[in-house]
Amino acid sequence: MSQPPALHSASVQSASDLPRHCSFEPADWRLLSQFWFPVAIAADLEKGPLGAVLLDEKLVVYRSGEEIVVAADLCPHRGVPLSMGERDGDGIRCIYHGLRFGAGGRCDQVPASPDMRIPDRLHLKTYPATLKYGLVWTRLRPPAEPSPLHEIPDMPRWEAPDFQQINCPSIDIGGFAGRQLEGFIDVAHFGFVHLGTFGDPANTAVPSYSPVTNAVGFSVDYRSTVANYPIGVASNAPEGFIWLRHFEVHLPFTASITVHFPNYGLLVVMNCASPMTSRLTRLFCPIVRNFDKHIPIEAVHDFNRRVFEEDRFVVEAQKPEYLPLDPTLEAHIPADRSSIAYRRGLRALGFSPIFAA
Repeated sequence: MSQPPALHSASVQSASDLPRHCSFEPADWRLLSQFWFPVAIAADLEKGPLGAVLLDEKLVVYRSGEEIVVAADLCPHRGVPLSMGERDGDGIRCIYHGLRFGAGGRCDQVPASPDMRIPDRLHLKTYPATLKYGLVWTRLRPPAEPSPLHEIPDMPRWEAPDFQQINCPSIDIGGFAGRQLEGFIDVAHFGFVHLGTFGDPANTAVPSYSPVTNAVGFSVDYRSTVANYPIGVASNAPEGFIWLRHFEVHLPFTASITVHFPNYGLLVVMNCASPMTSRLTRLFCPIVRNFDKHIPIEAVHDFNRRVFEEDRFVVEAQKPEYLPLDPTLEAHIPADRSSIAYRRGLRALGFSPIFAA
């Protein structure tokens, strides 16, 4: 079984490369800055520029024609956030002096001095931008040693024929991305946390399962009799039906679950925990399914919002707020195999034993 590579080499630099008021340990920030994270839902860019925060860096995301630009959210002229501006043709315009920025973050208009040669200092600091699964992804630094871990995580079935693609509105969670991701892959909380959505308090035993490590994290096949239908919705599952939930974890903060329904139905939910700060996470959730495609999208948004709100309530209450990677800092039970594999994978990458403390 392959193991994710250690990424220790990013830890020795000066503090000048860190964002102001950085809430992460410097070595952890430098490792995290090498990964791709989503920062916006692409469809929302039609309304104009969007502000975003990733790893304490304030960003602006906007369209310039067919190009998506991710840049520092600061006009280089007098420091006003460009996310306060408006879309203007193929760019965005600063609300203070009207400077316009277009493709590649380049300033292309200075209304007060229309004939001046625009210096490089008026162009924006930009970051790479990639559109995938209806989301805009970026990373703040190139990887020191590129590996499959540094690629955008795969989402099963996103482009498969006969599958419906859905992007849920993002959710902000007042907790660490590692805590949120660990909750997503946890299989022991269904009958306690999700009583308003799909959990069954009479079915809480967790059958044995075994994570399998790979080059980007690990995968898990989890089989149980816990159904995935919303409470109150009639089930068409035959008696004794065994539900397969296949998890794929891409370190550090992305995972997907593929739920196998009766009659070859497949539901894939991707959990993209984007760390705004060490105490604030923006959750993005693309979904695909090959059944019940007649159900209104709003109903899908509502149900999944309620599921993640149930999780959010717990994540925001957890203490300590950080994710303890030292196995001696918290107690464990057999149902925690995925959690233990997750923490072991993060520890192998070189993150702090008290991650994001």
